[in-house]
Amino acid sequence: MTDLAVSDYSETIPLDAQMPGTSDASVAIASTDVNQVKNRLQALGLLDRAFANLSDEAITAAVDALGEEHREALDELLGGETGVEPIREAIGRGRLDGTMESIALVLTDACLAECIEELGPAAERPSSDQLRDVIPGLVDHHGLGITQLMLASTVAGEAPAAAIIRDLLKHDDLVKLPPAEPRASGPVLQKPKADDAEREALKAKRKELKKAKQDAAKARREQSTQAKRR
Repeated sequence: MTDLAVSDYSETIPLDAQMPGTSDASVAIASTDVNQVKNRLQALGLLDRAFANLSDEAITAAVDALGEEHREALDELLGGETGVEPIREAIGRGRLDGTMESIALVLTDACLAECIEELGPAAERPSSDQLRDVIPGLVDHHGLGITQLMLASTVAGEAPAAAIIRDLLKHDDLVKLPPAEPRASGPVLQKPKADDAEREALKAKRKELKKAKQDAAKARREQSTQAKRR
């Protein structure tokens, strides 16, 4: 899914051997830094796999269910080109710059809010059993793919329960992600893209539709305000 090694590693990186002249403190710092990078790549790998496992239909349904503010946030992330293809293209370009995580947060915000509400006081540091109790309801309401994406997003966000959630995404019978697909060793062939003129026309049309929706929403707000004043 990405040229960088963001796959879900399970091995630890050995740091037993010290180079001559290095102190225990310097090795400890190096070990911490390497582990932080490794954990970060693991988290991005899970999120990458969750997006890869998410069907086009699930993405479309999630976008259609967004409220106005969330849709505007998604439009801003995608440069005004909301849809399955722009989302997948943005994820491909933005795995390491935060774009992939931001898109996941927008698409799964409703699912996360329900999860927090259902967990109640345990939301900050839920146990594995508490998460297993609420996950089936999330899957029923939001779909398996969005629930998996929400869980992977919390791991990438370094939630206190990240280790537990990572374990669920690896082993839980309901929400475990499928194994990462093997990566091709040779160059990846890109599918042909539409010519520049067609893409610009499509972009202009999307911006026109976006402006029309914003104008309509503004008109509704003004009408509501006027009605309240009467």
